[in-house]
Amino acid sequence: MARQRVPEGPAPDPAVQRLRVRYAKRGRLRFSSTRDFQRALERAVRRARIPVAFSAGFHPHPRISYANAAPTGTASEAEYFEIQLTQECTPEQVRADLDDALPADLAVLDVAEALPGALADRLEASCWHLVFADEDAAALTAATRELLAREEATVSRMTKRGEREFDVRGAITDLAIEGPDLTMVLRHLTPLVRPDDVVTALGAYGGLHPTRPPQVTRLSQGILREDGAIGDPLR
Repeated sequence: MARQRVPEGPAPDPAVQRLRVRYAKRGRLRFSSTRDFQRALERAVRRARIPVAFSAGFHPHPRISYANAAPTGTASEAEYFEIQLTQECTPEQVRADLDDALPADLAVLDVAEALPGALADRLEASCWHLVFADEDAAALTAATRELLAREEATVSRMTKRGEREFDVRGAITDLAIEGPDLTMVLRHLTPLVRPDDVVTALGAYGGLHPTRPPQVTRLSQGILREDGAIGDPLR
């Protein structure tokens, strides 16, 4: 029987603290992918000398986990990750150090001690803001009225598991329009309903054909409260 290889050297230092971080993705960096951000964050952690914990094995990697990243091309004020540290650090100092080490359009907004349970379980819904062209305002209002009048609005999208159909209307818990601006709260279902899925449904069921794609920003995500508001997942 072949002997199992064992990594040489000492075991990695254990994690003694878990922090959860909210950051914003703005400007041109809204076009960065999740993997692009991961690489930028790992470089920033090294530059800021954050005492990040590493996994064991032949290929150790920083113990950082990501939750429900916004699609590439959308801006966000509410992206989250969790980082494990080998030394106790002040959350505000970690926030300031990471913010200084990251590009200007990746802003670290808040850091807090991790609460019990998984971070992903506390991200139940997102609030999105979509800005259409001014000339689309009237058509947007009419299409939204048609969509909200339906009990179900099914669209299809290609996923990693192939093309899937899902109900967009069932994910919408709140929606408001002011001119060409649309603000909505989407419950996180499986599969996840994205803002572009809502735009597809507005076209399919309300006849909306935007003159240009809307500018999309995630304003918040977190716990969906009974009153429809989104609670802070870090506290």
